[in-house]
Amino acid sequence: MELEQFIRPSNLKPYTGNCKAKDYRNIQEGLLVPPVPIGKRAVAFVAREIAAVQQARIQGKPEAEIKKLVLQLVEQRAAGAQ
Repeated sequence: MELEQFIRPSNLKPYTGNCKAKDYRNIQEGLLVPPVPIGKRAVAFVAREIAAVQQARIQGKPEAEIKKLVLQLVEQRAAGAQ
């Protein structure tokens, strides 16, 4: 089992290039994976999921495909928890 790396919301900008508000808008629009809880009052993003979304953007994938990718990543996350 490989240990997941986390990115705290305050450290996400170098990965996405967006301000925190834009990242959370992208989450609401299904264009970015939501963070996971890592404590009672703390959340973080899974680094490999952020990398997958950014790779899709680099490849020029349309928003519809990025939304599908985000859904797949969230479903995989849920399936892995079982």
